[in-house]
Amino acid sequence: MNITKIIGWLVFLFGISIMVFTIYNTYNIFTGESPAPQIIAFNIENSKTPTEGGVLTGQDQITQMISQQLGNLLPLDSLPLILNLIVWTIGAGVLIFGGAQISGLGIKLMKNG
Repeated sequence: MNITKIIGWLVFLFGISIMVFTIYNTYNIFTGESPAPQIIAFNIENSKTPTEGGVLTGQDQITQMISQQLGNLLPLDSLPLILNLIVWTIGAGVLIFGGAQISGLGIKLMKNG
């Protein structure tokens, strides 16, 4: 075996290891074994409407009812989680594509060597 084939095998195995590592981490994140990376974070405050003498005005009551209904429909912390999972998925796709390209280079080195 010459040195080109050895380098080809090393590059091929490196590309495969990038893909396997990425798929394993993605599997763990989507099954809940490990938390999603916190790339996007929002400062979510649960604001209370001010009251005048303990009585809410009509506009404040409507705002409070809408806030409660939206809170029941979509929890406050779900949007950052969804965005973080989307960003992780895009990053994992880039890593898998890169690993495939690196493995392809390794195969070319093995054929030419």
